[in-house]
Amino acid sequence: MKADLIFRDRYVYQDGAIREMVIWRLPTKDNERRHGLKYRLFYGYPDECLVRYDNERGKGDHRHFLGQEDAYSWVSVRKLIADFRADIETLRGEKNDQA
Repeated sequence: MKADLIFRDRYVYQDGAIREMVIWRLPTKDNERRHGLKYRLFYGYPDECLVRYDNERGKGDHRHFLGQEDAYSWVSVRKLIADFRADIETLRGEKNDQA
């Protein structure tokens, strides 16, 4: 059984930066993905990742921010997206052209 896509959003900022969020519901939960979701949230440029939240096999929930990788403490999808957007806002500052 394959994962079901439950959310996809992509936005290209005026300066060429890309924000993409993709979340799938897995057919079963496991020890690595107790929430039953697989996700990838990306912000950066075609040739440069500035922020990424994901939970690839073997690493669990984690965050990449300006080249540094740290574990991410899962709370909920809402919190995941809020944290991701806050990181983007921190990086974009006054350049932010979308709420």
